[in-house]
Amino acid sequence: MNPMLDMRILREDPDGVAVRLQRRDPSIDLGPLLEADDRRRALLRQVEDLRRKKNEGSEQVGRLQAEGRAQEAEAAVEQMRQTASELKGAEQKLATVESQVQKLLLALPNIPLDEVPDGEEDEKVVLRTWGEPRPADFEPRHHVDLARQLGLLDMERGASLAGSRFPLYTGTGAMLEMALVMWMFDFQVREHGYTALLPPFLANSTSMQVSGQIPKFEDDLYYCERDGLYLIPTAESLLVNLHRGEIISADDLPLRYAAYTPCFRREAGSYGEEQRGLIRVHQFNKVELFHYEVPERSSEALSDLLYHAERVLQELGLHYRVTLLTAQDLAQQAAKTVDLEVWLPGQGRYYEVSSCSDCGTFQARRGNIRYRVASGGKPRFVSTLNGSGLATSRLFAALLEQGQREDGTVELPSVMQERLGREAIE
Repeated sequence: MNPMLDMRILREDPDGVAVRLQRRDPSIDLGPLLEADDRRRALLRQVEDLRRKKNEGSEQVGRLQAEGRAQEAEAAVEQMRQTASELKGAEQKLATVESQVQKLLLALPNIPLDEVPDGEEDEKVVLRTWGEPRPADFEPRHHVDLARQLGLLDMERGASLAGSRFPLYTGTGAMLEMALVMWMFDFQVREHGYTALLPPFLANSTSMQVSGQIPKFEDDLYYCERDGLYLIPTAESLLVNLHRGEIISADDLPLRYAAYTPCFRREAGSYGEEQRGLIRVHQFNKVELFHYEVPERSSEALSDLLYHAERVLQELGLHYRVTLLTAQDLAQQAAKTVDLEVWLPGQGRYYEVSSCSDCGTFQARRGNIRYRVASGGKPRFVSTLNGSGLATSRLFAALLEQGQREDGTVELPSVMQERLGREAIE
């Protein structure tokens, strides 16, 4: 596995890289990594010297034996054995230090792009809004209350089946959930030309490491110890590994995939009343969008990705806003992230339903995913981008809360009316 960050850049400009990384986390210290890398390079030189000395000794033994100089050959053999012992010890030390360097590199996040603002997690920048909240002369209800009244969700039975925060969709609620998944999947493939995928719902440790989920966020994952597999927190974990270890022709880029999967997240911690229901659950459905791109087009590709995700909300007629995350709020693999946040009138606030991220070459380095231009030359790492297109749980909540009427019924957007064969949920 390759370094996540270019070690050459870390060596050449350690202070500059440290300053940029500390925008994400002021506690980041590159000192231990650079010291370990110095030891690794010194040991590597020692190993190379000993290997050369061993090879030369082997040639000398052969020459002395051929010349019939048995006593000198025996002394050379003894010297070669000593060299081999020294080599074995140096190789063991090198393997230990290389493992240490790798571990330290795995813990480092991606370097944020210059246009990413500084700030705490709650200091995101609102870039724009779309639509307006629907005027209402009644007190909007929470989606849990609407869903209970209309028989769309049974959170209590879901909890008895699996545990708290595992929703059970019932009746029309189940039909609406599946309609959303199928429509979004079909929409991205037909309207925006994505290649459709239905991947596994579990991933091995290599896939999770390439995507950036482990080792740093391993405690947030559901793990099947007997099989050594993880329930995926997002299809990104799989899609970034589709071309792991490959060299892609530049003529084939960009590659754009849309995948449906359920997603599983521990979401550890306690949450307030405003996050009950479908706001923070352990299992939800999502259509994920993923791009492989040449690095020079990363910025344009992120704009494309964001537009494709926004189209879903616009087709559903939902009021939302677009926000740019600060450096401290970025996921480990992201260099820049733009969120789509849908309005929930029953709670009087916005919630994220899609995060669209440019990861640069960070994941490609982990997975050794490269491309070669038509003119030849050394292969280069691709850029990877990902975004939800979209996640259904909060989207389901937004449809109920934004579409609610005073009598407790819910008006459906036209695209869902066609799928469900009804204008409203009553």
